[in-house]
Amino acid sequence: MAKRDFYQLLGISRGATGDEIKKAYRTKAKELHPDRNQDCKISEAGFKEVNEAYEVLRDPQKRAAYDRFGHAAFEGGMGGGGFHHPGDFGSAFADVFEDLFGDYVGARGARNRAARGQDLRYNLRVTLEEAFTGIVKQITVPGSTACGACNGTGAEGAAEPATCPTCAGMGKVRASQGFFTVERTCPTCNGAGQIVKNPCNACDGSGRIEKDRTLSVTIPAGVESGTRIRLAGEGEAGSRGGPQGDLYIFIEVREHEIFLRDGRTLACRVPVGMASAALGGEIEVPTIDGGRSKVKIPAGSQTGKQMRLRGKGMPPLRHGAGMQGEPGDMLIEIMVETPVNLTTRQRELLREFDQIAADNNPQSQSFFTKVKGFWEGMTG
Repeated sequence: MAKRDFYQLLGISRGATGDEIKKAYRTKAKELHPDRNQDCKISEAGFKEVNEAYEVLRDPQKRAAYDRFGHAAFEGGMGGGGFHHPGDFGSAFADVFEDLFGDYVGARGARNRAARGQDLRYNLRVTLEEAFTGIVKQITVPGSTACGACNGTGAEGAAEPATCPTCAGMGKVRASQGFFTVERTCPTCNGAGQIVKNPCNACDGSGRIEKDRTLSVTIPAGVESGTRIRLAGEGEAGSRGGPQGDLYIFIEVREHEIFLRDGRTLACRVPVGMASAALGGEIEVPTIDGGRSKVKIPAGSQTGKQMRLRGKGMPPLRHGAGMQGEPGDMLIEIMVETPVNLTTRQRELLREFDQIAADNNPQSQSFFTKVKGFWEGMTG
């Protein structure tokens, strides 16, 4: 693909002065710089083109050759007298780098000097009753806090750290390597942009000390396993006076010995004697709030029969000052229990009942009628 005219790339006329060329280059380089157009191949290619154009047009000899021969002056097509391809445009870029991105780099250096602390995670287990009512828990969190002796600066007597002499506070150093200018983390300050001449004895210059903290955590009613609670500013202390990270509480609700939970719905499996299930009656069941509710058992109830208690399940999770939705329900599921350890008299009564109860077991009759048909079909 043919190269674009250098003057058109920079948007200037062929009679432009040196200052006009530099000003046009600054505008184009700022617009196309990779730091402002991350992962954009088009901007990256354009940035290289304007750098090449500026490298040629800023030099009077190269510009004169370009005005006379165009791009051919740098492609080896002019014999021994032609210019070679422009080499290190890093030097050209360095001329205006501070003007273009001084504020940006300075801001980045400031962020490196005062780094935010890391976020922390704490796994907290609560009972189903605590998840129902909500509770305030006291937890102990290991971690770091800002050093009180130096107020987090890392310097003895809370003195302000000095600007790194190697990188002038940018946290980065640049070096030209052939065609490119390479930027690396400053080896003197490790990217902080500052150095501590007299480190604090209490924290060895880090600005942080290890210390366990006791915090009060409000667990709202209705939490489920996996619920996350964020405590802003309760994470690790930042370095060199930077802000603290956040603490995230991850809730795990323990399994209950009586109730099973599915969202807001609670389920309670209640064993019922064979006679009570057949005759019907009334049973008393527990509720998660510690109360009791009476439930009527219909005559002829089978295992798996369910009854619903409205509003006796879990509350909705609170959002801000209000609540969303209504409390869930509680399902009572019947389990018909077969009697064991029968006495002689009980056996006699059950045998007598079995002889006269042929019409009282419709499911058994239906099942064995199907079985009989199956066997006859196989025999036929």
